[in-house]
Amino acid sequence: MSEHRDLIDPSLEEQLVSACRTAVGDSLRSITYFTPDAYEQVYLRSDLEADADLAASVEHEAAGFRTQMAYEDSELGEYQYTLRVFENGFVTRVIDGDRGVYITTDGITVLRSREVTEAIRSTLRAAPPAD
Repeated sequence: MSEHRDLIDPSLEEQLVSACRTAVGDSLRSITYFTPDAYEQVYLRSDLEADADLAASVEHEAAGFRTQMAYEDSELGEYQYTLRVFENGFVTRVIDGDRGVYITTDGITVLRSREVTEAIRSTLRAAPPAD
């Protein structure tokens, strides 16, 4: 897994930031776009330092490409998204086809996580896949 500048089209990047900021407001900490092989952090709130080990986090979130197949014929239905709860924040991951987005937030409700997930998914589906 490698960091890749210009992985995401600038217009899609702008749309994702807008959709996420609209859905979760000032509690949005970061947005990372990823594929099975590469990633790009597209947003980092200005009061945060860019010193996180993104490669390890993205590697873990990218495992979702494989994990969602494990639930393919589940009686639970189609995979929607993943919400992880930590002591100091939350991670919401959305995978759509061969690309995904995960965001980090200070706080989020289940309702708000569903809203941001729907915003991310509809933004990804409206944009053409990367070459």
